[in-house]
Amino acid sequence: MKEEKVILVNENDEQIGLMPKMEAHEKALLHRAFSVFIFNNKNELMLQQRALNKYHSPGLWTNTCCSHQRDGETNIGAGKRRLQEEMGFVVDLQESISFIYKAPFDNGLTEHEYDHVLLGNYNGEPTINLDEVVGWKWMPLDEVKADILLQPELYTEWFKVIFDKFYEHINISK
Repeated sequence: MKEEKVILVNENDEQIGLMPKMEAHEKALLHRAFSVFIFNNKNELMLQQRALNKYHSPGLWTNTCCSHQRDGETNIGAGKRRLQEEMGFVVDLQESISFIYKAPFDNGLTEHEYDHVLLGNYNGEPTINLDEVVGWKWMPLDEVKADILLQPELYTEWFKVIFDKFYEHINISK
């Protein structure tokens, strides 16, 4: 299996090249990514707990799914692909906000991403891919926000950034 490549971008999200994913994370280069947030009709967010074998942030709780777009793939197309691969279902997604963040990890890798937040609605149970996800749960947004403040070590860095800076954009109950 050949290594996945990420799309290198500038601060305007314009593609400037491709690079193997691990190399981009070793060099902390800005690349395109997405984070999917799936809500049910009770306005609860589906959280996933990352698999324990992930190369960074193993076992941490985060949004429904996230990954990197492939060359030529739209944000929505990438979100639907990864939602199916990780959680076993596909729904319509809509683009919300995007932002740049940089988070170094203890293992020497750094996430430096131009992250696109995608929103969708689903009321069923996922069929999780155990290579990617070890657990999942529904949680009201206000409880997620409170728990991040109490136990930040249980959540991924990008998820905490989204809740800290962009809560209003993902809180669809307003």
